[in-house]
Amino acid sequence: MKDYSIFDIVGPNMIGPSSSHTAGACRLGKVAHKIAGGSIKEVTFLLHGSFAKTYRGHGTDKALVGGILGFDPDDERLRRSFDIATEEGIIFHFVEEDLGEVHPNTAKIVMKKENNTMVEILGSSIGGGNIVVKEINGLELEFTGEYTTIIISHIDKPGVIAKVSAILAEYRINIAFMRVYRHDKGQKAFMIIETDDAIAEEVIEDIKHIDDVANGYLVSIK
Repeated sequence: MKDYSIFDIVGPNMIGPSSSHTAGACRLGKVAHKIAGGSIKEVTFLLHGSFAKTYRGHGTDKALVGGILGFDPDDERLRRSFDIATEEGIIFHFVEEDLGEVHPNTAKIVMKKENNTMVEILGSSIGGGNIVVKEINGLELEFTGEYTTIIISHIDKPGVIAKVSAILAEYRINIAFMRVYRHDKGQKAFMIIETDDAIAEEVIEDIKHIDDVANGYLVSIK
């Protein structure tokens, strides 16, 4: 996990009054957008703690919707995110919810895609526009999006990790951090790979063609 200095906490470039409630919220939405792969037709934001109490006044609601649209925290369009989402046919809801023992600036983002599949992420805005994602589709994991990150959905079988690593080596991509999370032995799993290098879409496409890999997502929010 990254150590945060005073330079991280003294505000990022952003639209809105609060790095935690607007910049961080926008980045959570953008990660959700990336993981869903776009094509979102409906989204429900379950807001916990401070997010739930102040989301209208601090612009958290507009920031989350802007993130779902793929906007960055300094995008001038954040102010109009509701209108833009409506124009694109995206239905959105905000619900105050107790999400348990989590950071007070936490949201669960529940998305329905055009093909009616559901995607969920749970994440927190931890200050200075920084975030941490704690769950994807109910599976507990952890990543921040500070590095270029590949998220790989796969079956927990021998050889899958080695094949992914071989592709990254072929493209001379250096792995900074790598973690694997699974529901159970031989069941669905996620690989979280944070890299020191930019990653082209062709790398993700090669990874997707590995046997027992269901999908791959490229997440870069900086």
